[in-house]
Amino acid sequence: MIRYITHNQIDIQRWDECIEQSPDGLVYAWSWYLDVVHPGWEALVEDDYDAVMPLTGGKKFGINYLFQPFFTQKFGVFGKKEVTKEKIEEFLEAIPEKFKFAEIRTYGDGGEKHRNIELNLSEKYDVLAENYNSNTKRNLAKAKKENLKVFEDADPSAIVSLFRENRGSGINKWGDIEYKRLLELVETAKNHGKCMVLGVQNTDNQLVAGAFFMISHKKTVFLFSGSDESNKELHGLTFLLDHVIEKYSGTDNILDFEGSDNEGLARFYKGFGGEEKFYQEVKFNKLNKISNFALKILKRHKN
Repeated sequence: MIRYITHNQIDIQRWDECIEQSPDGLVYAWSWYLDVVHPGWEALVEDDYDAVMPLTGGKKFGINYLFQPFFTQKFGVFGKKEVTKEKIEEFLEAIPEKFKFAEIRTYGDGGEKHRNIELNLSEKYDVLAENYNSNTKRNLAKAKKENLKVFEDADPSAIVSLFRENRGSGINKWGDIEYKRLLELVETAKNHGKCMVLGVQNTDNQLVAGAFFMISHKKTVFLFSGSDESNKELHGLTFLLDHVIEKYSGTDNILDFEGSDNEGLARFYKGFGGEEKFYQEVKFNKLNKISNFALKILKRHKN
């Protein structure tokens, strides 16, 4: 039986045991991850935590709704055994009636599709590198001539600053609250042994690129990066991603590039030999006309 439970009713130990055993497990589904990105998250739980689904909701103008929090690409139904399409449908149908509107993302092939780029790292590095496209090979060759250096345990706040001062300067949806949450998430994930923070320095020991990778369930997720536009010709991110590919080559790991709906990013990621994978967005709207007017306002501020 699938039941809806509020945050204070969730047995965290049993929840995490289910996530750990899940063949479809994702780093975003760990209880500690959810605690950071959406404090007070709720859940659907089947029987004795045999399968679970996180619910990240809010309430504005009297409307209860579900949404996908920042820094989570998708959720889904996570079970101790492989979850069937029918089981996913059961969970979606069990979402409480109080939620009148939803825009949530889950693995699967139904609903509105979103693209992801993934790279299987089971081959040796030489084989993986040979599969880079010509543009990536050319940019990597340029980067190697610059004597760049990748180093671990880079300062997360410096990478966030690098992003905010460059590409992030034109992104209005994130503010101080979101960046603070991201840094808290990185610190929490590091404490759980699930995060790798890498930086790239030039010959003057200047940080020219950096990234956060979440590591869980045999997936290395490229969660966030920053790059210095004034040193664009150094191709720091290309150099960094090549380093990660070499580091995990010959393993049963998957490099998950995330955020690939953007055509430019997808093209950059596919340059490393990545393949397109798709997941779905589940939407429903049970609101009347007046409530839908309020919804338009709500969606501007939903995160």
